[in-house]
Amino acid sequence: MADRLLFSKTGRAKYISHLDLMRTFQRAFARAKIPIKHTEGFNPHPFVSIALPLSVGYSSQCEILEFGLLEGTSYEEVPARLTAAMPEGIVVHQCYPAQRKLKELASLNYIMNFEYPEGRPQAAEPAMRELLGRESLVVQKKSNKSKKGYTEVDLISLIRGWNLECQSDTMTLDAVLSAQNPGLNPELIRAAFCQAYPQFAPDFVTFHRREVLDVEGKPFR
Repeated sequence: MADRLLFSKTGRAKYISHLDLMRTFQRAFARAKIPIKHTEGFNPHPFVSIALPLSVGYSSQCEILEFGLLEGTSYEEVPARLTAAMPEGIVVHQCYPAQRKLKELASLNYIMNFEYPEGRPQAAEPAMRELLGRESLVVQKKSNKSKKGYTEVDLISLIRGWNLECQSDTMTLDAVLSAQNPGLNPELIRAAFCQAYPQFAPDFVTFHRREVLDVEGKPFR
């Protein structure tokens, strides 16, 4: 049976790429003197795998890493020891045995902040509500498997729920999106909004993954 970590990735750490993050964990396990399972073959290395990797620049408080903890270390002592060996912005919150399959991870809760430092246009809110209230919203998505280089996807069918709140300089979208098969990257929502309403394009958008959910909408662990 595999083991899992629940960790957060915030601040400057959100700019660490997926591959660099896995190397960071491998080195951290070694520095913390936490023995873990290695791959087999001619060039064995510490096995770590991150479920549903984040895009560079996204922050998260609910990332899941799979690995194999060897005897001699308890689950309770892993978070503090590993966090101490991590760069700023990566904090390990839990270590526990994996009892559910990753295919049960159904949805992701994202917080998207559309920011307008000079003031949010009043019409931006009804524009976003109109966009997300459509019966369908088909966009092109890059695909290495397609001969055309892209596939078409209906964003509306992959949005499980959403709530919109606005401040004078910010529009915050709290959305639950399909996690896999297929998954929906919230960047596609930003792109669709800016394409449909270029006059309301924000100065910048931040993305934060708040929770990973099962099919019942409960936190997946």
